[in-house]
Amino acid sequence: MSNGQISDKSGIACLLLLLLLGPLGIHRFYVGKVGSGILFLLTAGVCGIWVIIDIIMLVMGNFTDAEGRPVKLSK
Repeated sequence: MSNGQISDKSGIACLLLLLLLGPLGIHRFYVGKVGSGILFLLTAGVCGIWVIIDIIMLVMGNFTDAEGRPVKLSK
């Protein structure tokens, strides 16, 4: 899991990808979550609901990369 480490992925880049291309799941591919990225592609972000959840999780600091490290908007 995280071991207290913060992801090396940019939270700002992730947020921009999420806001611009959320239903395509590009933000999930960016953080290494390929499986859920494919799910987003096939379901349009589970009809947009999961996109909203991801926005909230990222802003709250609870969105993680594939290794379980939190993706932060500021470092």
